[in-house]
Amino acid sequence: MAPRTLALAVMALLLAGCAAAPAESIAPTPVPSPPPTAVIDVPRQSSELAPVEQLAAPVRIQIPSVSIDIQITPVGVEDDGLMQIPEDIRVAGWYRYGPSPASDTGSTVITAHVDDFEQGLGPFAYLKEMPADAEIIVTTDDGVDHRYVLESVQNIEKKQLPLDQVFDRDGAPRIVLITCGGQFDQNVLNYSDNVIAIANPL
Repeated sequence: MAPRTLALAVMALLLAGCAAAPAESIAPTPVPSPPPTAVIDVPRQSSELAPVEQLAAPVRIQIPSVSIDIQITPVGVEDDGLMQIPEDIRVAGWYRYGPSPASDTGSTVITAHVDDFEQGLGPFAYLKEMPADAEIIVTTDDGVDHRYVLESVQNIEKKQLPLDQVFDRDGAPRIVLITCGGQFDQNVLNYSDNVIAIANPL
């Protein structure tokens, strides 16, 4: 397959499973018992893209309103083209091929598993419970806290996920938090939707 064709194919795949690995805003709903581990298949840009210039990498994310406080590690893509996600559900992955909170433009993409059969529910399972105007704090490795206010939390069917918007490099700076949601299909070990939270700098 030609490199250009391969790059387009990689960009077209969506986040189909967030267990160890937006549509309309949704109201908080009770969290079900953790389903079996799902297949990992994450939205991403082509691994042929060079990383944008980084000033500082995100290392921690805090969302006090839903008691999220976890570490962040930089991730890229696997040999098969899928975006890496930390296996530990208590660690989020920052897409290092895109902007960081210190960048002047573009979306900082952070993702984590929603659950795992052995580890249970992950902190990102509570993204959908964030109240309106929730504060999100992302700390970078230079010790700076970057503060954001929640714009929206949405459920989007995976095949409808707007990759160009999620991985935007040129628009206004913001963060995009991603995990899985919707219905869990026991047959294919995948969720039907992505939960996407978008927040803007304070």
